[in-house]
Amino acid sequence: MDIKQNILDAVNEWLTPTFDNTTQDAIKEMMATSPKELEESFYKSLEFGTGGMRGVMGVGNNRINKYTLGKSTQGLSDYLHTAFPNQPIKAVIAYDCRHNSDTLAKVVADVFSANGIHVYLFSSLRPTPELSFALKYLGCQCGIVLTASHNPPEYNGYKVYWEDGGQIVPPEDEGIINVIENLNYNQIKFTANEDLIEYIDTEVDAAFIKSTIENASFGTSAAAKENLNIVFTSLHGTSITLVPDTFEQAGYPNVHIVEEQRVPNGDFPTVKSPNPEEPEALAMALALADKTNSDIVIGTDPDCDRLGVAVRNNEGQMTLLNGNQTMILMTAFLLEQWKKAGKINGKQFVGSTIVSTPMIMELASAYGVQFKVGLTGFKWIAKMIKDFPELQFIGGGEESFGYMVGDAVRDKDAVAATLLICEVAAQAKEKGSTVYKELLQLYVEHGFYKEHLISITKKGMEGLAEINQMMVSLRENPVKEINGQRVIMLEDYKSSVAKNLLTGEEDIMDMPKADVLIYYTEDGSKICARPSGTEPKIKFYISVNTELDAVENFSKVEASLNEKIKNIIAAMQLN
Repeated sequence: MDIKQNILDAVNEWLTPTFDNTTQDAIKEMMATSPKELEESFYKSLEFGTGGMRGVMGVGNNRINKYTLGKSTQGLSDYLHTAFPNQPIKAVIAYDCRHNSDTLAKVVADVFSANGIHVYLFSSLRPTPELSFALKYLGCQCGIVLTASHNPPEYNGYKVYWEDGGQIVPPEDEGIINVIENLNYNQIKFTANEDLIEYIDTEVDAAFIKSTIENASFGTSAAAKENLNIVFTSLHGTSITLVPDTFEQAGYPNVHIVEEQRVPNGDFPTVKSPNPEEPEALAMALALADKTNSDIVIGTDPDCDRLGVAVRNNEGQMTLLNGNQTMILMTAFLLEQWKKAGKINGKQFVGSTIVSTPMIMELASAYGVQFKVGLTGFKWIAKMIKDFPELQFIGGGEESFGYMVGDAVRDKDAVAATLLICEVAAQAKEKGSTVYKELLQLYVEHGFYKEHLISITKKGMEGLAEINQMMVSLRENPVKEINGQRVIMLEDYKSSVAKNLLTGEEDIMDMPKADVLIYYTEDGSKICARPSGTEPKIKFYISVNTELDAVENFSKVEASLNEKIKNIIAAMQLN
């Protein structure tokens, strides 16, 4: 095949003595036998997306390896010295269960230490939210976690956190990227100063668990905790290091762990995907729940920042809740607890994202609490806490199964969220209700919102071009009508323009630019198109709503909303 010049230039750079013999041999093998793989490995450089830098492991500038991570860490080190002049700089590093995470974490530690930065390195795998906590607890300016969340086994990634405990956002992200892009690979300092690398574990663990219990416990009685029957699975990930201990110290004794998925394993051998959004990932946990007659099933993704929850419906069958539903349940519970404690005075807020259910805005309004909305990704919710220091953050979440309780951790946190949803379940059961019944009652009180996600995978260079073309078409030929309903508003976050399609009036949106389009129809439906920042996918988020006058009518009203979603999918040719 004919290889483009920019790819050949990148390949030739990687065949210089800057790169070790193993790397060069792997490239030569690709050149001889896999030109397509060579092209995919070198046609672009890995970029920071909503979740940092994530990609397939291998050789090349479009792959996760010691050189791409080394270059990022060298650039980050240079930026840190500029941002924090004349002061000692400290960084903390955590990593998950994925292949090479431990060795890549040590490479990152080596580069930091070679640049005179004191490094706290977790001695073994840990949940991502503990990294955010540890950053503030240890007084660091920066944190790194090596993880690719729920991506397939061949992936790994690199997430950067700043001194507030949240992931990097403007202006730091742009500044760091500029420094990295102006570096050459031969400028990376790989020779560690081992005196600057300090291993951490149990002390930080104990502090994190203590903080979690303080933030996510709300006066649930010991009897209610003992009466709640829980199934938990770590899906071969990091949560096994902390969640069982958190349950024990919080006073929940009846926890059944899926033993086949207890041991951390980067191959995730018992699931197609370790993604708690997908019912198949929780199949073993659901089977154990029926065997043990449990009330609730909780599964966390490999780096323990997101959780999937299943509860018994009104027929006693286990039903998987979606991320919007768990977010609504936990937010409503938190708001009610704050109200009972007399702590709501108008100076509090909850946060969410533009692709999540609008129902959370209705909840906040009902409790007299401010609502803040940001772009996709928890770094924007964490930034809200920094941007509004005069307000108290109650909690917040997004549709992709992440939630944050209070501000001790500035990222989605499945350790705290696991405890919080058990508080919801235990208190509901104690008063003769269930989590499911609580959700239906919220629909009666605040409106029945139902969401659906369409995710279309387009891999590689060609796939990226297809995704880009889909977004171009949606922009240049905006849909005027969806399922018989006129589109009344189009928000384009790339141009920062919100246009009323009925009047032609345009408003400028005060939000960072992003490749996102949102259509609003006259019946209150919302359809969002967004390419993923961390996966080769384009996603369409559909939200519809109506009134629910009584719990007894739930099934009938849900059927009508399902039909509306089906018609929207057909109208937009997404099936």
